[in-house]
Amino acid sequence: MRCPLVTLTTDFGLRDSYVAEMKAVILSINPNAMVVDVSHQIDKFEVRMGAYVLASASPRFPKGTVHVAVVDPGVGTRRRPIIVQTDKAFFVGPDNGVLSLAVKNIGGKKRVYCITKKEFMLPKVSNTFHGRDIFAPAAAHLANGTAPAEFGPEIHQMLSPKFAEIIKRRDSLEGQVIHIDDFGNIVTSFTGKELKTMKTNDKLDIKVGNTKLRLKLCKAYADVGGQQPLAIIGSHDFLEISVNQGDAASTFKVRVEDKVVLMRPG
Repeated sequence: MRCPLVTLTTDFGLRDSYVAEMKAVILSINPNAMVVDVSHQIDKFEVRMGAYVLASASPRFPKGTVHVAVVDPGVGTRRRPIIVQTDKAFFVGPDNGVLSLAVKNIGGKKRVYCITKKEFMLPKVSNTFHGRDIFAPAAAHLANGTAPAEFGPEIHQMLSPKFAEIIKRRDSLEGQVIHIDDFGNIVTSFTGKELKTMKTNDKLDIKVGNTKLRLKLCKAYADVGGQQPLAIIGSHDFLEISVNQGDAASTFKVRVEDKVVLMRPG
């Protein structure tokens, strides 16, 4: 029997004791758990970045993995602590959008539960560290086999943040830039599935920020010459605007949250 897997994605960094405290809680409740760090270098309070990193990593893990994401600028407020149960995995974190892209991308049926039962939290819950006091214990109990319905009532809608929404118009789709990676690739909120609905050929008409582009849809960055722009479905199934051996974000002066419009070819 394999060890239950729990992953952690946070904006806590590595200077302080926060990550170690979460791991200590998980292992105190479930000593057999295997805890995997996805990232603790999410930009502070950047829910969008946390959502993207979690969505990128979570599909690679075995079925039944418990994914914890804590990028939580609303900690201590009325935002809900939730568990999302899918056919392939469990997701634990605040209901602020940080789980949204991963749940969407992993597909299948989902059920959402609000964590309210005190017996699945630490005896003393602080107003500033729900990662340790609520989310880590919940993950450990899930990994022990506790059913999600035991943690609290089922809720029928989780928060859908703007960055996860795709607006469909007659001849276009509107999304936004959700991430810029270390290579300067512009990662949009469109997936390969949405691209297919536009019935595009090997050329894409895209407006990103204030720049209109007609780009070749490539299978590899090197399908165009050096320093030439292209569009590509990246390894995480998001549409990227890139420059071969260059920095697309700097070239086109694009930032995270800029609007992206994908137009149907005329």
